[in-house]
Amino acid sequence: MISCEEAAIICNKEQYKEATFTEKFKLIIHLFFCKTCSKFSKKNSELTSLCDKAHLHALPEKDKVKMKKEINEKI
Repeated sequence: MISCEEAAIICNKEQYKEATFTEKFKLIIHLFFCKTCSKFSKKNSELTSLCDKAHLHALPEKDKVKMKKEINEKI
């Protein structure tokens, strides 16, 4: 059985459709036995769903670089 730390990593990967079939299977088994990780997985799914509904988008990398440069110039 996988550790809770590994389960959390796989859970996060699964939210972004990056988990392999084997990882998903291991996670399902772990979640069956570990109620703490099961709650984490549920809350993680809810958060992802809310972010999708809110149509949140990350700031483009060029804008991040520009902001960092402006902050460093003011310091």
